[in-house]
Amino acid sequence: MAQTRGYLPQGFTNVTLHLTVKGAADYIEFLRRAFNAEEVDRSPMPDGRLMHATVRIGDSHIMLNDHFPEMGAKPIAEGEWPLRINLYVADADAQWKQALESGCTVEFPIQDQFWGDRYGQVRDPYGFVWGIATRKEHLTREEVQARARKMFAGA
Repeated sequence: MAQTRGYLPQGFTNVTLHLTVKGAADYIEFLRRAFNAEEVDRSPMPDGRLMHATVRIGDSHIMLNDHFPEMGAKPIAEGEWPLRINLYVADADAQWKQALESGCTVEFPIQDQFWGDRYGQVRDPYGFVWGIATRKEHLTREEVQARARKMFAGA
């Protein structure tokens, strides 16, 4: 058995998103178009569905697999995922445009935010919501709180 160099696979961080998707192979192709994902690995089943796959977007990995209801997986309520995927990039506006051109729809328009990010949210064709952001200002916690109070005053 090969020896490992620690407890993490090479290139991974402590927390890694793992998604179950109907049509995982197609989702990988979407991630390539929309977010410049690179495929790291793929383990297909004989019927073509993916038992496991990994992609890398920038310096982060996402693991994914197809939905397997015959193995006891609960039904997927597509478009109702209780999570947001945040993606920090050098140019949020360019990434925003690329995501929309790849089939995403606007959930929350991109704009400068009180916490210092250029930020907006898009929903991908598979129902996942992506927050796209670029940090424009590095603020202290006190500065963010002061801006929040000013923004939400009277709300």
